[in-house]
Amino acid sequence: MKQILIRGGEAIVEDVPAPKPAPGQVLVRTAWSCVSPGTELAGAEKSKVSHLIERFRRDPARLRMTFDLLRERGAQAVYAKAQARLTFGNAVGYSCSGTVIDVGDGVYGFDPGDQVACAGSGYANHAELVAVPVNLVAKLPDGVGLANAATVTLGAIALQGVRRAQVDVGSYVGVIGLGMIGQLTVQILKAAGCKVFGTDLAPERVAQAQALGLDMAPFHHDSPVDAAIAFSEGYGLDAVLLTAATESDGPLHLAMQMARRKGRVVVVGDVGLAAKRDLMYAKELDLLISTSYGPGRYDPSYEEAGLDYPYAYVRWTENRNMRAYLELIASGRVQLDPLIGERLPMTQAAAAYTRLKEGTSRPYTVLLEYAADAPIHHARQVTWHHRGPVLDGRVRLGIIGAGSFARGVHLPNLRKLTKQFAIEGIVTRRGHMATAIARQVQARLAATSYQEVLDDPDIDAVLIATRPHDHAAMIEAALRAGKHVLAEKPLALTMDELTRLEQLVHDLSTSSEGCPAILVGFNRRFSPYAVRLHQQVSQRTSPLHLTYRMSAAYMPPDHWVHGVEGGGRIRSEACHIFDLFYYLVGAPAVHIQTTGVGAVRRDIVPTDNVT
Repeated sequence: MKQILIRGGEAIVEDVPAPKPAPGQVLVRTAWSCVSPGTELAGAEKSKVSHLIERFRRDPARLRMTFDLLRERGAQAVYAKAQARLTFGNAVGYSCSGTVIDVGDGVYGFDPGDQVACAGSGYANHAELVAVPVNLVAKLPDGVGLANAATVTLGAIALQGVRRAQVDVGSYVGVIGLGMIGQLTVQILKAAGCKVFGTDLAPERVAQAQALGLDMAPFHHDSPVDAAIAFSEGYGLDAVLLTAATESDGPLHLAMQMARRKGRVVVVGDVGLAAKRDLMYAKELDLLISTSYGPGRYDPSYEEAGLDYPYAYVRWTENRNMRAYLELIASGRVQLDPLIGERLPMTQAAAAYTRLKEGTSRPYTVLLEYAADAPIHHARQVTWHHRGPVLDGRVRLGIIGAGSFARGVHLPNLRKLTKQFAIEGIVTRRGHMATAIARQVQARLAATSYQEVLDDPDIDAVLIATRPHDHAAMIEAALRAGKHVLAEKPLALTMDELTRLEQLVHDLSTSSEGCPAILVGFNRRFSPYAVRLHQQVSQRTSPLHLTYRMSAAYMPPDHWVHGVEGGGRIRSEACHIFDLFYYLVGAPAVHIQTTGVGAVRRDIVPTDNVT
């Protein structure tokens, strides 16, 4: 499939493997996607080398994080991260529409053929096919076309800002910044029965807002503050929404001067936030932040795991805002035709971005149209003219999972072992990453489905470096496909998974084909210090007492390692130490006791086959 990437500040269209829907995701064939000139052009600038250096200069904390990574993981990890930023390209886009063609496990309420709108950075990309979590997908109501529905994310952002303002019918409300979000905000406020005052540095944007219902804007010679106060019968505005984009603190100060006593200022856009205390204190103003599409944003349990918030307690979520915005379009209370600057084929995206950057008067948004028959291939062959098939006895390896650990540790090490290994395939859920890494290591196959490398007869073994909850199923599939396996720890997260793998290994070992080799990525026992310690204690005649103290880096409570994907830090990380103790003692554990801060003691008596 084709996908738009930003690389070195420029937009390119690249062929990449199509995604597969993970559990809880919907696979959508994109019909239209929406380009936001402000957000996406800013992202393109940030991808330039010069801008990255400037970010380090302005943000010392980012530089400290880089040194922390250097200290903890070494230069290879820092180099891998830098390469990812500068050469892999960034997937862009966060608002699109299309038709459902498949759903992942656990998805209900969507069927192939449904027309939907999709939101979410990293999911609703500018790509012919997108796999989007179910809480970021909304069905189209009758009367809403796919083109207009592609603006759903922008509409949800505007709608959430209005909700944060807590306005009523007849409220006097100001909007500072009349770009795309501002124009939508004006229309939503009018639909809610408000009297709307707006201002922008560009006169043509003010004129457009007035054509869409804006009640009043200051004339060139007027003071915006005086005009706003006069508009509100001398009291000041009940609420002011900041939908501008600037590093300046000026819009914030202006909003505070426009607001009435005990009024509200709502920050929707990316503006400077150095508030002046005297402006807030004298009026006892409320300064509110509107977080993007609404409640659920940046919460992995909502956006990725698909856990909805109770309707009675969180009336408006991201998804409910998306649906409400689509209903506003269906009712005709939000007009989009005057705000859509261009409609272009997706293949002309590079030219569209160039015109947006060079144009003196930028359109509010641009829509990109996609072919209705995009091919679905979950793998892409990468051709290297200077290399042929690997026939020299090296192990032909497929890498399943290409996250930061695989890129920073496994790939650099494998590239040093070119006499023993040939990297043949790269598998990761994001097709553009799979393609970029395959190009970097000169692998011939890039894929988004691990089944592609298992079905490839020219791959001998797989290295599984995904998150722990996938390990057992992938190991089982690889062994059944006759592939040797090196899996990152842990081998499995549950006793049922472990027992099933043990039975499979036994069955394969007694079959005529035999069982492929299977290794787990425990590494502590191979440390020279551990080997020397083992030598010292192996001849002991008295009981051995071992103490191992770990000081692992802090992970926030919502980090994936604590959840279903990681299984907790004991199973996903401390298992290294269990293996080390097994190595030093020479016998499996017979009793395990665990305690935690504020936790109840738990005694675990494992069976004999637990190690």
